[in-house]
Amino acid sequence: MAVLVEGISVIVRARPIVEYYAGGWENFLADCPTEALCGDGEIVRVGFMDPRDAKAFIATVTSNGLTYVADGEAVDLVIADQQRGLSAPCKWAELGRMPAPGHESASVVACRMAGTDAEALMTPDDWSYADSLSARFGTENDVTVDGLELLRHEDGADVYRDTETGEEVVVGRTGDASDS
Repeated sequence: MAVLVEGISVIVRARPIVEYYAGGWENFLADCPTEALCGDGEIVRVGFMDPRDAKAFIATVTSNGLTYVADGEAVDLVIADQQRGLSAPCKWAELGRMPAPGHESASVVACRMAGTDAEALMTPDDWSYADSLSARFGTENDVTVDGLELLRHEDGADVYRDTETGEEVVVGRTGDASDS
């Protein structure tokens, strides 16, 4: 099996969660600040739209016993960016494309344990292709790009204005607007 990769996905090996995470699986779930979560029994995906929130989550899980990178290589977790790929060399995870559930003519980015055959794609419970970042082909995950001006933080999201088009761009957040 495989898990969906959209926006910024923190991919975590399931076994270290059970073996090393302070409080085990239950505490890991309690520490997840978003419901954009899915797993296939071998890896777990926690999704974010803002890199600051992903970094804050990584700080939480590493302070609870997991290791992000050692000797330049991902150990228990890795960041998978929908557009840029894996954040660090990683022997245990690989990215690819799979048919979008319910929309087999479209594809989505997926992550699986290296060397396994992915026949099924796991997605968060509320996920649908029609409402997804994959369908919009793009993420609002790089909020520091030129041309976006922060307007406000409201209802768990940062709202930016595209200085070229004047359109508002909403980026779902799990942290505060003041995060950097």
